[in-house]
Formats: sequence, structure tokens, C-alpha cells
Amino acid sequence: MIDLDETDRRILRQLQRTGRLSNAELSEAVALSPSACHRRVARLEQAGIIGGYVALLDRAALGRRATVFVEITLAGQTVEALDSFEAAVMRIPEVLECHLTAGGADYLLKIVVEDSEDFARLHRQHLSRLPGVSQMQSSFALKRVRETTELPL
Repeated sequence: MIDLDETDRRILRQLQRTGRLSNAELSEAVALSPSACHRRVARLEQAGIIGGYVALLDRAALGRRATVFVEITLAGQTVEALDSFEAAVMRIPEVLECHLTAGGADYLLKIVVEDSEDFARLHRQHLSRLPGVSQMQSSFALKRVRETTELPL
């Protein structure tokens, strides 16, 4: 890991908010010359701090209005059981996030679907067939209060 100074943090904040800034726009926003800004961004990319650039899509505009959180408990926690479950989850495109957790459940999934009927389809076709599952509990989000991709710097 590299040490980040305040200029690096300003660059990262700007890129988190608007990843499509040109180098000229970014350098102006962070008060650096374009060449110095470019060198810093390249260094942050090479260090793995900037892992890539993406377009954030509007779920509602794409008909994916429902977010469902699913807690999953496995029958066992052998390496093979965990690997098998994780490989199967990776093949379900509606699963945006999958976290191995400590506590009551083994995994927490964040899923986006059109509505409850679409979730029922997903459950029947995919979730109910996940290997090693002994228990599953689903919760529909009623309202998105806060959602961000920005990490605090």
C-alpha cells in the first residue's frame, strides 16, 4: 500500500464522483498541472488503489426496482462446501454482492430483481438449487435510504 497525501485524496474523491473527467478537467479540479495529475493517477492505478472505471446504471430505468437481501446458512463449512456455493453464486447475474459473514448466517447476498414475482422465479430457478444450503431468509428492501460507491478518504 502506498501513502496517500491530500492531493492523492482529492484526485480519488473527484474520480469516485465523476470517473469520466478528462485529465485536463481532473487536474483543474485538484489544482495540479495536467502532467503531474496524469503521473499521480497512473501511480494510483499501478498501486491497485484505482482498480478500474465503470458506468453506474440506474436500476429503476432498467426495470430492476426491487432489492432483496438473502441470508444463507450452509449445512457445513468445509472448504469444498464454501467453494462450491461461491462458484454457483457467481453464475447468478442478479446477485450484485455476496459476502461470507460471521454471525447467524454464513452468507449475505444482495440481489436486484424487477419485483416479487421476478424474485420468486429467481428463487425457484437458482437460489433453491444452490449447493449445501440448509436455510435461507429473504428480506425485501422497502426504501433505499443511502447507497454510494464512494469510499471515505
